[in-house]
Amino acid sequence: MFAAAIRSASPLARLARPAAGLVRTPTLAAASSLQRMLQRQVSGTSAAQAVSAVTPPTPEGRVLFPGATGSHYTEKMSFNRDPKAMSTYRVLDLEGNVIDPAQEPDLPKEVLLKMYKSMLTLNAMDLILYEAQRQGRISFYMTSYGEEATHMGSAAALKNDDVVYGQYREAGVLMYRGFTIEQFMNQCYSNAMDFGKGRQMPVHYGSRELNFQTISSPLGTQLPQAAGSAYALKLSGKDACVICYFGEGAASEGDFHAALNIASTTESPCLFFCRNNGYAISTPVKDQYRGDGIASRGQGYGMDTIRVDGNDALAVYNAVKEARRRAISESRPVLIEALTYRVGHHSTSDDSSAYRPKTEVSDWIKQDSPIARFRKYLEKKGHWTADEEAAFKKSVRSQILKEFAAAEKIPKPSLDHMFTDVLAGEQPWNLKEQEAEMRALVKEFPQHYDTKDYQK
Repeated sequence: MFAAAIRSASPLARLARPAAGLVRTPTLAAASSLQRMLQRQVSGTSAAQAVSAVTPPTPEGRVLFPGATGSHYTEKMSFNRDPKAMSTYRVLDLEGNVIDPAQEPDLPKEVLLKMYKSMLTLNAMDLILYEAQRQGRISFYMTSYGEEATHMGSAAALKNDDVVYGQYREAGVLMYRGFTIEQFMNQCYSNAMDFGKGRQMPVHYGSRELNFQTISSPLGTQLPQAAGSAYALKLSGKDACVICYFGEGAASEGDFHAALNIASTTESPCLFFCRNNGYAISTPVKDQYRGDGIASRGQGYGMDTIRVDGNDALAVYNAVKEARRRAISESRPVLIEALTYRVGHHSTSDDSSAYRPKTEVSDWIKQDSPIARFRKYLEKKGHWTADEEAAFKKSVRSQILKEFAAAEKIPKPSLDHMFTDVLAGEQPWNLKEQEAEMRALVKEFPQHYDTKDYQK
């Protein structure tokens, strides 16, 4: 009866017939169930893939179960932990020499100089604003010392239509895309000219014009947001991708895994760019994970993955450029792990000498500064000189201090902004009531609520 049913069944059912002696002869109902399962399993695949997916299991053949169709059967019990570490891609050695000329990107001089000048500008801005916080002139700051190549190398490989989700150490990416020194200063001072109307902490930048999503403090929240944004780009058919930056510490958050999984299963053009700088605030990588860094996790989600020398601006550029091409033309997410080192403290709220020796930091600066490495490369190409270096540093410092002084004089946003942009339309009665109470309180206790520096 079963044989007759198989002969009269569809070709798919006949393909699914188990080899003699391997499994117990199923009932007709079981055969129908198997057929339905296989139909679901091969739905949307090519004919060749379909035949492969429903090939009967044999000791040498592929596993039939839908959970891992790429697996093969074996009679040897083994527990797997691949000890082989993923390689790290680079273009420049520590002295700025191109290791393989075939890997040197064909970038015009003006682009190379823009990358380098942006690195110097970011470094100078970090120094000034960090000291400003120490003087009590701004409330908070985070530097990017030692990670400048990850910013400029990746930013140079992107297009204007690409959407950027940063964590809180990607100021250089925004700078490269056109955010001005004036705009940085206004945001860090939370003054009336700040795009965020003073509602965000310093360094939590955002720019609709530059496709840079506003930064959020909670760790890792940008990851699933980026995955969803990339899926929307895919549905729109736009020739663009999303790039999402995060540190290796954020990769310990559940949002990291959720984001990679949804981007992979929806085949969305999202670049996940991990800055592995060695520390999640005070937690070193040895206490964060036991596997092969962050890059090894991408393969578990079926994603193209690359590990790159994050202190090599050209290697970062090449990696992001190719990742972008794959993401858009092949509609797939890509994971990039950039190995670098956080030279500065985590933030102005941190003293890293409490958990790492100062000699560790100084040794890294001497051994592998991304700015020094890129400068040596430009000097060897005849694009940059010591005199140009000195003149540019003097000029950019003067520009930053000028914008800093101007931003400091701009008043804070009006207290009215506490009650705007909450609900659409006319302000409801309860917000009107709260605003009246607030104004009465400020008026009654002027010694505690000094509003002279706020817009009226």
